[in-house]
Amino acid sequence: SSSFSSSKRCKFDVFLSFRGKDTRKTFTDHLYIGLKQKGIYVFKDDEKLKQGTFIAPELLKAIEEARFAVVILSSDYASSRWCLIELTKIVECMEMTGLVVLPVFHYVNPSDVRDHKGTFGEAISKHEESFKDNIGYVQTWKAALTKVADLAGWDLKDKHESIIVQKIIERIFSELYHKLPYVSEDLVGMDSCVEEMLDSYIGEGLGDVRFVGICGMGGIGKTTLALEIYRRISSNFEARSFIANIREETRNQGLVSLQKQLLSKLLMESEINIWDVYMGINVIRNTLCNKNVFIILDDVDRDEQLEALAGKHDWFGPGSRIIVTSRDSHLLIRYGVDYIYTTKELNNDDALQLFSWRAFHKPHPEANYVNLSKDFVNNAKGLPLALKVLGSSLFAKRLNEWKSALYKLKEEPNRNILDILQISFDGLTYLQKGLFLDIACFFKGENKDCIRDILESFCYSLDYDIGVLMDKSLITIDDHGTLWMHDLLQDMGQDIVRCESPKEPGRRSRLWIYDDVIHVLKNNSV
Repeated sequence: SSSFSSSKRCKFDVFLSFRGKDTRKTFTDHLYIGLKQKGIYVFKDDEKLKQGTFIAPELLKAIEEARFAVVILSSDYASSRWCLIELTKIVECMEMTGLVVLPVFHYVNPSDVRDHKGTFGEAISKHEESFKDNIGYVQTWKAALTKVADLAGWDLKDKHESIIVQKIIERIFSELYHKLPYVSEDLVGMDSCVEEMLDSYIGEGLGDVRFVGICGMGGIGKTTLALEIYRRISSNFEARSFIANIREETRNQGLVSLQKQLLSKLLMESEINIWDVYMGINVIRNTLCNKNVFIILDDVDRDEQLEALAGKHDWFGPGSRIIVTSRDSHLLIRYGVDYIYTTKELNNDDALQLFSWRAFHKPHPEANYVNLSKDFVNNAKGLPLALKVLGSSLFAKRLNEWKSALYKLKEEPNRNILDILQISFDGLTYLQKGLFLDIACFFKGENKDCIRDILESFCYSLDYDIGVLMDKSLITIDDHGTLWMHDLLQDMGQDIVRCESPKEPGRRSRLWIYDDVIHVLKNNSV
């Protein structure tokens, strides 16, 4: 079998089948450690599971829950009935669920395994004598040996064990992370972005240490882009680590916890002893300075996070790549990131496809829903987060429910989307928040210089504060000096003001809708 069922749920990447006294402390141990260092989850049995009359059910279950089985056929392998029971289960799973079986002929002739000669023939003869009354067991074991011996594998005779170990690891890692079918609706419109990043920003294979930033507004797809790059190239580095949700984890767990997480993934150690941030900095710098590593730090929003996790280029070995995703471009600039990639909204075709994956679980809308789908897509304005949230909320809903949801969306923006967008707003100072709300309510589409006097009369440090809003991907300014922001960011700003007094417009800090102004003037409700 060359691939396993895509529907199979796997708890382990690899199950190791071996004769303990032959290889436990030599070849099997070297293979086990090598797989672990690559981040591959391996089941290697404890001898306690092979004691007594019956094979422990944990072993058989582990085989069922594995993607690969590496069978190390050593000279004494067939003398153990536990190994043969294990092997029979492995062959059964290979034929029934697509378990990928990789045999290693540990200084034995593959034909001896296939034809039950040599030590394998001697062992089978002894089993036939012991199981005279249950000879069917032995026939099953013989069939399993023959089937596994016919599979492509590795023969250790006259080979360097270290090279074979490396080839096995490369084969498994490649199958796990590169050759598996990986179709995700989240990647709609991402291929060109990934290729641009790899070609023009990452520079894989060059000897320099490089920090690359991915910047953009909330929900634009920074993490999705980083994850896909990680999936494609992380195996090419000596060690790798993806640290997600750093902004949130810093608040919940602290920087020391993040340092431990980083080192644990890079060094493949479960216990990392760090007592404070400064100790963590020293450990990271001294441990990784000669390692070729690939690190992604996701959703960074404070300088101290970078200082604690990836302080300087000389912390890492030649060829290392550190990718940082953030909503704050100025944070990336002042920290000395070498290259910054700014994510962009999806075009209309890709947006409709992403929305359709969530709303219909296929890449295009149902015939009766095409126009409504386009209305929802238009509302999202190319923001992947909004497309996914809106599409998911409409899955399996009837046509009249879609129409009702669209009407509601025009009156009241989706809260799940606004909450994520508002994270950037919450990080502003009081005056910067005021400037953002003024632009959202009154000045989107206006030339900055034409409204300078108005805005400065509110005590804004206009050029600096506008710079901060741009750094945090909340607004943009075009070549003509016109202020712009994404429609959903404008919706968020106006919703913040509306929530100051949901029922009485006169108690809000800003009025921009004609009917609300007339209501306040008529009723003197300020």
